[in-house]
Amino acid sequence: MNPFTSIRAESVAALGEQRLLPEIKRWLGKTSPAAPFGMGDDCAVVRASGKAMLITTDPVIYGQHFDETLSPRAVGAKLLKRNLSDIAAMGGRPLAAVVSLALDANTRIAWLRDFYRGLAAAAHRFNVKIVGGDITQGPVGFFGAFLTLHGEAAGNRIITRGGAMPGDRIFVTGTLGGSLLGRHHNFVPRLAEGVWLARRRDICAMMDVSDGLAKDLHSLTPAGLAPALCATSIPISAAARKCAAVTKQTPLFHALGDGEDYELLIVVCYRADLRKFERAWKRRFPRLRLSLIGTFAQKDRLPEGAVQLSNFSGYEHLRDA
Repeated sequence: MNPFTSIRAESVAALGEQRLLPEIKRWLGKTSPAAPFGMGDDCAVVRASGKAMLITTDPVIYGQHFDETLSPRAVGAKLLKRNLSDIAAMGGRPLAAVVSLALDANTRIAWLRDFYRGLAAAAHRFNVKIVGGDITQGPVGFFGAFLTLHGEAAGNRIITRGGAMPGDRIFVTGTLGGSLLGRHHNFVPRLAEGVWLARRRDICAMMDVSDGLAKDLHSLTPAGLAPALCATSIPISAAARKCAAVTKQTPLFHALGDGEDYELLIVVCYRADLRKFERAWKRRFPRLRLSLIGTFAQKDRLPEGAVQLSNFSGYEHLRDA
């Protein structure tokens, strides 16, 4: 469904900001608390718990993160879930979000209604309150929704991207690649998995795979080290193989570079008992694949046959093709 219309009566211009805001609150339903704990005041009040706060932000922009082939409900859900994936990657629990819109005055009311209903459904599923935001008029043909998500540490520990050492093992959840065939919006943030992993002392670093494994691994790699990946151990999705049949690239190319997988990239300490760790994972998450894909080694001591990551790239903003 196209977000825009040339019929004024069907557009947000027919409502104006003052009449649109109550409609948004109605579309959000119970996921939007009453002021001052939700929309309606200068700021929303979020009670402090005393735990470390986690704050992340990500947008969805028409033409960049979605097009008219994607339903507005799916767009709204994607907006929240891609932020939830960041909270999951640090072993956190989501709490509340604010959403700001920049939109063309010709945006369809029906499209925006379903967008917010998709957002509300995802917020209800993952126990997130939508507590406020802002609206501004954007240029013709533009729709951008910008969500800032607040969370907190689920326990006494949060996991960051730093902390890898030589010999540490690299794991990834699920399968990778082919996100354009549906994965980019139809995914489940690994929140429960992130909380479970953060409670284990043998986990020393973690992040989510959003821009592609080949790029994201750089954020986990300390100076002087390099990831030594085994190509046959990388979990390639069926969608990546379908994409490869069309593009004539290898399935590995898509698994390493497509991005928007929203799986967890996990670093396990070299001293850990891997069999014990993998058995514990299988007991707790029997339906979610966990793959050991490599280890961190000295740059000048990479084993023969390791994947040459310099031959692959993920998605990078503001870079010419």
